Amino acid sequence: MKKSINSDRIKQKALELGFHKVGIASTDTDFDLEKQRLQAWLDKGYQADMAWMANPKRQDIRSLMPEVQSLICVAINYYTPHQRPENSLCEGGDDAAVEYAKISRYGWGRDYHRILHKKLKVLANWLRSQGEGIEARYYADTGPIQDKMWAQRAGIGWIAKNGNVISREYGSWVFLGEILTNLELASDAAHTEHCGTCTRCIEACPTGAITEPFVVNADRCIAYHTIENRAEKLPDKIASNLQGWVAGCDICQDVCPWNQRFAKATDVAEFEPYPENIAPTLAELADISDEEWNRRFTASALRRIKPEMLRRNAKANQIND
Repeated sequence: MKKSINSDRIKQKALELGFHKVGIASTDTDFDLEKQRLQAWLDKGYQADMAWMANPKRQDIRSLMPEVQSLICVAINYYTPHQRPENSLCEGGDDAAVEYAKISRYGWGRDYHRILHKKLKVLANWLRSQGEGIEARYYADTGPIQDKMWAQRAGIGWIAKNGNVISREYGSWVFLGEILTNLELASDAAHTEHCGTCTRCIEACPTGAITEPFVVNADRCIAYHTIENRAEKLPDKIASNLQGWVAGCDICQDVCPWNQRFAKATDVAEFEPYPENIAPTLAELADISDEEWNRRFTASALRRIKPEMLRRNAKANQIND
């Protein structure tokens, strides 16, 4: 017999474990509009080579857990105040230029999957311990779930024009996770959208990846190509607009007023940058050995970018400088 658990108690436990935001969404609602939007995006081919985005389970949460009644959605702030170098000249009066490579903030520190999974596992185990028959299954960017849609439904934040989830407290510098459970919990109000008339992210994207508000074409996205594109050569349209990016891209987040005003330094020590990730040079990454890649990106989400890809990205920046 399942024990009745107060939703507030679950939220309190999530915060005690170090999550910065938590909300609950019920599966007993209509999701036809979200399904139509996802299908329209897929029909345009905007997923590029990310075939997993078309997994039909993504449009039916019960395909992952038939008994699911609620999703406990969490967010954790990963922002650190470190800044990339602004100049490209060597100190001491040397005229030789040093071109710095840019790595997205999400990959500066320890792999976020490991951090979220560790906390989610504890929360899921605690939830199961509250009564016989309670089921809980957790994900953090590891399953066919529309995590951003569920985060908005749970009141975590809203899906912005650049496709990221923005929270009032931390901007879009948050990682998302969720626990599916067969408990019928009191749900939170869905978050309203607060981008207003702002179009800074759309205007700032050098490749025009945001084709219209709230619609991103991955095949035009620098982050997609530097992380997911396995081709030997990047498309000319992308390579000529990299602007130093070799691992992801933060342009649309850096220009967002919500991030500029409300970003807060995280209290999660594991997200502090590895020193070599803030200001590597294109020259060193263009020639990085497999052994050095393995040493430098141990326990890093950047391991998804294989050494040959990292060399390709760095060299593309140099050629198109």
